[in-house]
Amino acid sequence: GFPNAIWVTLWGCHHPFVITMDLLTAVCCAIAVLLVTTTVALLGAAHHLGLLYQLFHKVEPKSPRHGGELVADVLKAHGVRFVFTLAGGHISPILVAAEKVGIRVVDTRHEATAVFAADAVSRLSGRIGVAVVTAGPGVTNAVTAIKNAQMAESPLLLIGGAAASLQKGRGALQDIDQLSLFRTLCKACVSVPTVRQIVPTLRRAIATAQSGTPGPVFVELPIDVLYPFHVVEKEVGGPKNTRGLRGKLVQWYLQNYVRNLFAGAWESQDFTPLPVKVPLGSEDEVQRCAELVSRATKPLVLVGSQAMLPPTPAEELRDSLEALGIPCYLGGAARGLLPPDSPLLFRHNRRDALRDADLVLLAGSVCDFRLSYGRLFARGAVVVAVNRDRAQLLRNADVFWKPRLAVRGDAASFVVGLARKLKGFSCPKEWLQGEKAATPTSQHLNPMDLLYRMDALLPPDSLLVADGGDFVGTAAYIARPRRPLSWLDPGAFGTLGVGGGFALGAKLCRPEAEVWIIYGDGSLGYSLMEFDTFVRHKTPVIALVGNDACWSQIAREQVAMLGSNVACGLEFVGE
Repeated sequence: GFPNAIWVTLWGCHHPFVITMDLLTAVCCAIAVLLVTTTVALLGAAHHLGLLYQLFHKVEPKSPRHGGELVADVLKAHGVRFVFTLAGGHISPILVAAEKVGIRVVDTRHEATAVFAADAVSRLSGRIGVAVVTAGPGVTNAVTAIKNAQMAESPLLLIGGAAASLQKGRGALQDIDQLSLFRTLCKACVSVPTVRQIVPTLRRAIATAQSGTPGPVFVELPIDVLYPFHVVEKEVGGPKNTRGLRGKLVQWYLQNYVRNLFAGAWESQDFTPLPVKVPLGSEDEVQRCAELVSRATKPLVLVGSQAMLPPTPAEELRDSLEALGIPCYLGGAARGLLPPDSPLLFRHNRRDALRDADLVLLAGSVCDFRLSYGRLFARGAVVVAVNRDRAQLLRNADVFWKPRLAVRGDAASFVVGLARKLKGFSCPKEWLQGEKAATPTSQHLNPMDLLYRMDALLPPDSLLVADGGDFVGTAAYIARPRRPLSWLDPGAFGTLGVGGGFALGAKLCRPEAEVWIIYGDGSLGYSLMEFDTFVRHKTPVIALVGNDACWSQIAREQVAMLGSNVACGLEFVGE
C-alpha cells in the first residue's frame, strides 16, 4: 500500500518498518550537507592556520633574512632618504636594514620629534615622510604629532613595533591596543600578520597616505614578523619535547604558527610605488571660475598650505599666480610662494581686503577660525572654493558664507588651469595698490624691532620654522620667507613643540639652507633636548628665542578677562 517505499524488517522485530523515498532523500541530503559543512570548516581551519598556503609556498628555516629587510627595500623603492626614530628592541631590524640599503637613520630624543621631522620632510620634498617608533610608550608618544600631521594634511608613514601577534592580550612587554589609538587620526591603520604581507601592506599604506586628501597612515609590525626564523622559533615556537596529547597539540600549533609566519616570505615581490590618486577639478569648473573672475573688479586669492602639495611644482604655481595678476594672501606652507617684493603679495590688512573684495578664490584655504569661519566676506561677494577634502571645502558653508562654486579637487592644478583660461586678464591697478600695507614706521616694540632686523638678515636660501605663540605670531606678521616652501608652522592644530623636529627634517632636506627656528620661550622647552640631536647628526640650525618669561598669548587675555596671571608666568633663565 506504500508506493515508492522500501520495506525493511528489523532484526527481532515482528512488524516491517517502511522508509519512503522522500525520507531517504532527506536523510541523504542531510548527510551531504553535513559532509560539505565539515569539509568547508576543515578547509577554513586549514586556511586560517596557513596549512593550505604552506602546501604551495616555501618555508626557509635556515635563512638569516628578516622582515626588516623587506621594510627597508620598500622604503628605498619609494625614494625614502631618511627614517626618523627613537631606538627600541621591537624595531631594531628595520633600523639596521635601512642603514644597510643607504637610508639615513636619524635618532631623536623623543618620538614626537621623530614624527615632526618626518612631517617636515614630507612637506618639503613631496615624498612620504617616515617615522619608526617602538611598541607601547613609543607609539603613544607619537599621538600628538600624528594628529598635527592629520590636520596639516601631511602624507606620513608611521611604523610602530608591537608584541608578537600570538602574545597579544597575554601580558607581553609594552602590549596595548595600538590600532585603536590611531583609527580616528590616520587614513589607514593596519597590523601585518605575516612576513609575506609586509611589502604589499606598506605599498598600499604609502599610496593611501599620498592620495586624495593626504594624511598619516599607521602600520603596526609585530616583533615576530621582523626578526629571523631561528630567533622567532626560539622565542615563540615552544619546547621541542613535550608529553601528552595536549602538549603535543600545543607544540604542533606553535611550530605551525612560526612556519606560517615565514611561508613565502622571500619569494619575488613588486616593491615599486602604487599610483597616487589626486582629485582634479573639471574643465567645466575651471571655465566657470574663469568667467566669474573675468567679471570681477576686486578679485582676491587666498592660497593655503594644501596648494603646495604634489604633483604641481611650486614654481609652476607661482608662475600661474603671476600670470593671473590677482593679489594674493599666502597662508601656512604657501608663505614664500611669491617673492617678498612681489606687487601681488598682500601681507597685512587681510580683514579689510576681504570686506572690499567682490570675488575671493579660496585655493586650499579653509573657512575655519583662521578666516573667522567665513564671516569676513562682503555681502554679495562671489566665493570660489577649491579643496581636495569635501568637509574642508564646505566648512561652515550655509552658516556664515556660501560658495558660488565649490570644486573638490587639487587647488594648485586648478590655479594653473585658470591661468591658462585667463590669458590677457588684468586686474585693475587701483585694486592692486589700494590694499597694500603701508611701510612700517621706525618706532617698534623691542620684539618687533628684533624681528625686522632678523628679516633684513635672511639670505635667499633661508628657511623659517615657527614654534610658539605670541612671539611667533608677531614673526608671521613681519618675517618674509624668501622662496617657496621656506616656512614651516604646525598648521591648524597649533601644536607647540614642532620646532626641533621641523628644523631637523628641514636641514636634512636642504643642507644648503640657513634654517632658523623662531621659538617662544615656552615652546622652546618642548624640544630643547633636540639640540643634542642637531649636534650628533651635524645639522646646524639657528634658534631665535623670544624670552619674555611668560606664556604671553594666554596671559594677555586671561589677565584682562579674569584678573589673574596664574600658571602663565615663567622665569628668565640662561642669562
